Amino acid sequence: MLKRLLCVAALCAVLVMPARAEEEGLVTFKLLTLETALALAEATLEECRDQGYQVAVVVVDRFGGTQVALRDRFAGAHTVDTARRKAWTAVSFRTDTLELSELTQAGQAQSGVRFVTGALMAGGGVPVQAAGSIVAGVGVSGAPGGEADDACARVGIEAITMMIEF
Repeated sequence: MLKRLLCVAALCAVLVMPARAEEEGLVTFKLLTLETALALAEATLEECRDQGYQVAVVVVDRFGGTQVALRDRFAGAHTVDTARRKAWTAVSFRTDTLELSELTQAGQAQSGVRFVTGALMAGGGVPVQAAGSIVAGVGVSGAPGGEADDACARVGIEAITMMIEF
């Protein structure tokens, strides 16, 4: 009987090992679908319009690649790139850029990250999380100040929460 139990245990260990080896060689992650990214951008833009702001909204995937970019008709020419950089910064540093703008002020221990190419430490970039993982980032530019950009982004994220809960 003991011999049989040991054989069964050894067989189970062998059967589990290949699956574990495969798991160690691959990574699984979630990304927003294009439709969800577009819904996020549209909800964010709509919130800014409701507040009287003409802005650009950019949604990036978890790696910082652009998924959606929208610019309202009177938003400045610079706003698309600014929004993209804010979204990229939020996913790269895994923190919203409003908080980063404070943490990276001159004289602060983390002030050096302001010199990272492409990073923009101005409010309006917010990471999008689902089940504890960052799945995207949204950046807004054109409202009067980073706090207003940030507020629009958060309303947009709230609008898609039911779509990304898993």
